[in-house]
Amino acid sequence: MSLDHNSHGRPEDSQRTITRAKVVMIGFLLVIAYLLWTEHRAHVIQFLPFLLLAACPLMHVFMHHGHGHGHRKGQAPSDLNTKGER
Repeated sequence: MSLDHNSHGRPEDSQRTITRAKVVMIGFLLVIAYLLWTEHRAHVIQFLPFLLLAACPLMHVFMHHGHGHGHRKGQAPSDLNTKGER
């Protein structure tokens, strides 16, 4: 009794189906994005100045840890080397 492994579904077929599904999904998303942009462009553009103003405090809050103060509680700043590393 010999087993023929060629009768089973090949992995290339399932990968090709997944790839086609991804291409179709990307196509639908692009069409939806285009239609949303063309229909709602005026609504989005009028809020851009407010988005820029809102970005300033948000960047300050989320990026505040990057100032490099360099010392923790109980650690004197003199423990740092010249490059600010510990």
